[in-house]
Amino acid sequence: QVELIQSGGGLVQVGGSLRLSCATSGRTYTVNAVGWFRQAPGKGRDFIARIGRSGGTAYASPSVQDRFTISRDNAGNTVYLQMKNLKPEDTAIYYCARASGAFGGIVANDYEYWGQGTQVTVSS
Repeated sequence: QVELIQSGGGLVQVGGSLRLSCATSGRTYTVNAVGWFRQAPGKGRDFIARIGRSGGTAYASPSVQDRFTISRDNAGNTVYLQMKNLKPEDTAIYYCARASGAFGGIVANDYEYWGQGTQVTVSS
């Protein structure tokens, strides 16, 4: 069994910054790609960013790439999403997810295991 435990998030004012963490544990014999998604109230789950096994294959959606950065620690077990210059439209529940292989896609079906979700609220 693989578990993804998320931390970070919370309430922040417009223009502020937050860092989300996603720690992988359990039967993880390989370092797989991890992605971040978010879901606003009444909307679908949208792709934000993903990072491959090597860490050099980080990719963020054009809608956030100038403000959000995805990275992972040297061991590969924890992935971070650094968010800056936050806007009210960034308010959502954020999820991390682990892909089945070294590279992750940009749709939810590309991912096997999901974190519990964490609320990010940006107040104006």
